[in-house]
Amino acid sequence: MLSTRRSLALAKDSFLSLRNLQARFVSTEYYDPPFSPLSKPAKPPKKTKKTQKDQSPEPMTSPTAPVTSDLPFDFRYSYSETNPAIKPIGFREPKRFSPFGPGRLDRNWTGTCAPASQESDQRQWAVVRDKILGEALTEEEVAELVERYRHSDCSRQINLGKGGVTHNMIDDIHNHWKKAEAVRIKCLGVPTLDMDNICHHLEEKSGGKIVYRNINILVLYRGRNYDPKSRPTIPLMLWKPYPPIYPRLVKNVADGLTFEETKEMRNRGLHAPALMKLTRNGVYVNVVGRLREEFETEEVVRLDCTHVGMSDCKRIGVKLKDLVPCVPILFKDEQIILWRGKKN
Repeated sequence: MLSTRRSLALAKDSFLSLRNLQARFVSTEYYDPPFSPLSKPAKPPKKTKKTQKDQSPEPMTSPTAPVTSDLPFDFRYSYSETNPAIKPIGFREPKRFSPFGPGRLDRNWTGTCAPASQESDQRQWAVVRDKILGEALTEEEVAELVERYRHSDCSRQINLGKGGVTHNMIDDIHNHWKKAEAVRIKCLGVPTLDMDNICHHLEEKSGGKIVYRNINILVLYRGRNYDPKSRPTIPLMLWKPYPPIYPRLVKNVADGLTFEETKEMRNRGLHAPALMKLTRNGVYVNVVGRLREEFETEEVVRLDCTHVGMSDCKRIGVKLKDLVPCVPILFKDEQIILWRGKKN
């Protein structure tokens, strides 16, 4: 009996000593005994409602005014791949759907372009361009500029595809000109059939000067007196407009031939060996010259455009019709059959 009481007293003393040690060395600030109630998170202060006297009327924000641009040319989706002389016979979408967005431009959209105002003057634009370009570059300056921007690892590069010289590309060129004197332009696809046309529109629409041209690589210089702060206002197109409907390029009966002669020409072209095989997004700078040489001896020529796509085949035919010149008489299975036409 005594031993049991003594053992209970010893256990009680040891428990009290442990509690004293715990109270001495364990801080109550960080000590969280088990099953203790968690403290509730503090609620954020309530926002006091403004009285009618404190509430001031918010300023009314007026809608943004339409952008006004002094550029004297008509705004088109593509400048190098459209011919203003050819009038469309229909439209795939109403003319009120402007690709610049509703109320964002002070020009009306006609379905193919946004015409410039009659007050714009081409001569004044040419004077401004000459003033920005300044004195002509010396041979040493041109060589230094070309060596800096003509290589494939140049960070100031714009790729020109089947859309040609597009409207938004002009804005991209000016964005590069903010920090660089020139920009490298790599041209691929259908537009390379007529590189002179590309160079003309790049210089006319951007106001720069092409200082280097090698096959499909161009270097466009901004000018000595170029100031990024006074760059022209170029409203951007928010989407690509649907192309209008143009007259058929290939007629059932070619002009100058009968129905039987047209059919016989098409069969000859399909069975003739292909003059060239064009690749998708390739470089076509030599196609026009090769066709002109071939038409000196042959009457019908076939171009193999496998994997190029029918849409690009028709674009190629439209350009070759005026550049060679020739008459496209058949588009079939990505093959283009061209007739040289009646000799004068």
